[in-house]
Amino acid sequence: MRKYIIISDSCCGLDKSTREQYDIEYIPMSISYNGKTMPASLDWEQISIKDYYDLMRSGTRVFTSQITKQSYVKTFEKYIKNGYDILSISCSSALSASVKASILAKEELKIKYPEAKIICIDSLISGYGLGILCIIASIMRTEKKPLEETASFIEKIKLNSNQFGTVAELKYLKQAGRISTSKALFGTLFNVKPIIISDKTGQNVSIEKAKGRKRALERMAELTVENYTGDFLEDIFIAQADCEKDANTLKELLVKNFPSLNDKIHIGCIDPILGASCGPETLAVYFMGKEVTA
Repeated sequence: MRKYIIISDSCCGLDKSTREQYDIEYIPMSISYNGKTMPASLDWEQISIKDYYDLMRSGTRVFTSQITKQSYVKTFEKYIKNGYDILSISCSSALSASVKASILAKEELKIKYPEAKIICIDSLISGYGLGILCIIASIMRTEKKPLEETASFIEKIKLNSNQFGTVAELKYLKQAGRISTSKALFGTLFNVKPIIISDKTGQNVSIEKAKGRKRALERMAELTVENYTGDFLEDIFIAQADCEKDANTLKELLVKNFPSLNDKIHIGCIDPILGASCGPETLAVYFMGKEVTA
C-alpha cells in the first residue's frame, strides 16, 4: 500500500499532542487585528488563548483569512516529493473556502505529478467535528486501509459527526454576518442562548433557544445523550473559548450519563478561526452519533 498523509486546516481543533499521536498535518489559516497578521495556530504560539479572547472582550475586531491555493500546492508537493499520496479533509465549504483551494491545488499538481493520488473531502463540519473525521481516517490508515477506501468511508460517515454548541453573546455572530442585528438584540435583551448544530449542508444553524447559560449547557448534554452512538470513535470532545469552568460543568453532566467514558471526554480549545466568529465563552461538544438530517 502506498503511504498517504492526512492534511486538514486550522478549523480541525486538534492540539499538537493529538496531531502527533495520529500523525495529522494541518495548514493554518490567518487572523489579523490591530494591523497585525499571524497564522491561526492550533498551538497558540504567538498569542495565548486568554489574551486572544480578552482582545475580543475589549472590543477589538478579529478578521480571518483563508488558505490560498499556493499554500496547498506547497504543502501537497512537499509530501508528494517524499512519496506520499494526499488525503485532505477540510472545514465545511459552507463556512470556508479551504476545500475549494485544495481542489484547485490538486488540479494543478496532477499535471506535474500524474502518478500522485490526491483526494479532497468537504467535511461539512468544523471544529472537533472535523478533527474527529481526521482521527478516524488516521485509525483506518494504521489498519492499513488504502487511501481510496479511507476517503470513501469518511465521505460515508461525515454526517455522523455531531455538533451542539452555544454562544455567550450574539454580537460576534452578528459581526460575522451569521445573524441579523434584530436577532442579536432580541437574544441579548431576553438572555436567549441558541443551541447550534452543523446541518447536513455544513451550515451552523440554531435549532433551539435556551433561556440562560445554565439551561443551554443542560440542553447540550441532553442532546448529546440523545444522539451519541460512539460508532467508529467513542471519544467526546468539548471545545471552549476561555470558559473552562463551563466546559468542566458540561463534562460533569456528560459523565453522569456516560460514566464509562470519563477518560474519553476531552476538553480543548475553540480554534482562532471559529473563535473570531462566535466569540469568548462559546462552548461546543462534538462526537460520533446519529446521522445529521436537519
